Amino acid sequence: MAGKRDYYEVLGVQRNASADEIKKSYRKMALQYHPDRNPNNKEAEEKFKEAAEAYEVLSDQTKRQRYDQFGHQGMRGGSDFHQYQDINDIFSHFGDIFGGTGGSIFEEMFGGQQRRRGPRSSGEPGSDLRIRLKLTLEEIASGVEKKLKIKKWKSCATCSGNGAKPGSSRSACPQCQGTGELRQVSRSMFGQFVNISACAFCGGTGQIIKEKCHTCDGEGREQGESTIKINVPAGVSEGNYMTLQGQGNAGRRGGHAGDVIVEFTEEKHDSFIRNGDDIIYTALISYPDAVLGADIEVPTLTGKAKLKIEAGTLPGKMLRMKDKGIPHLNSYGRGDQLIQIQIWVPHKVNSREKELLKELSDSEHINPSDEEKSKSKSLYDKMKNVFS
Repeated sequence: MAGKRDYYEVLGVQRNASADEIKKSYRKMALQYHPDRNPNNKEAEEKFKEAAEAYEVLSDQTKRQRYDQFGHQGMRGGSDFHQYQDINDIFSHFGDIFGGTGGSIFEEMFGGQQRRRGPRSSGEPGSDLRIRLKLTLEEIASGVEKKLKIKKWKSCATCSGNGAKPGSSRSACPQCQGTGELRQVSRSMFGQFVNISACAFCGGTGQIIKEKCHTCDGEGREQGESTIKINVPAGVSEGNYMTLQGQGNAGRRGGHAGDVIVEFTEEKHDSFIRNGDDIIYTALISYPDAVLGADIEVPTLTGKAKLKIEAGTLPGKMLRMKDKGIPHLNSYGRGDQLIQIQIWVPHKVNSREKELLKELSDSEHINPSDEEKSKSKSLYDKMKNVFS
């Protein structure tokens, strides 16, 4: 999934765009980048396929919700329109947009009639806000509710966001005659082309304000601060994000608000290392405990737990505590806690301890036998061959 652009960015729409807005945007891009309109232009062909892939996800409500929550990682197994050799196969895939046949699109591209669109229903849409939210492993393991204060553009309380002085009215834009768009017609040997752009004079609304609101000077919004609540599900990972629709910057003159995109980051833990949904903890035990066995106490994400160390445990051995890890985000169950055993070697010993250690060093079972040394050398030779 690495390297793919955001699907909303590909189609040039806001994250809270309606199904009709997504459909219209894709239709426009498909017409613009069709290879028959851009012969021998590989870049246009790739953009054409990229737009088709984005539309395939965003036009499906279930796929769109999954993409909003998990991004491209949640789209594994989806369609890849880069595999199509015949571009018209893509048109047949979305035939409802182009009248059900490939012919209708060519009629529109090369001289057919264009439908006249109406003005925008509101002003300029607001922009999205991106927030990075740090989470501890404990919060990730249990899920957590967070409240954040953010500075953003808010709808003007005086004019309710329309930008007009209370009690005043609006009139049709003289530049676009109330349509909200400007059209430029050009002709070529292939037929007639119509370029449509939003009217800059009225911002695409088709209306102009006679008397501006004194509070926001006709913007329909003002700077403010809001508190948002985020319910983080258990099991999220670094780089996952959530989209809070309509919580971003308010649009100009009543335009719909953007989104707040919350990206999760994991704080480094003092005791644990995360490995997928498992967590790893290193337990440092004494030489006598390793030889004789012992019951030790280890930390977990939910408190303390007892762990039995068997007699003769070797350093580096990995023990497993079932279901003590991170919950699986998209399924039942959770990972495990892995405990790696390390033997503590003291840096200093007193005279009595030295005497005991020297006495032990001559004992039969303290030092490795010749057979065990031979096994160790054989293992070393095998590992050397693997990494050489």
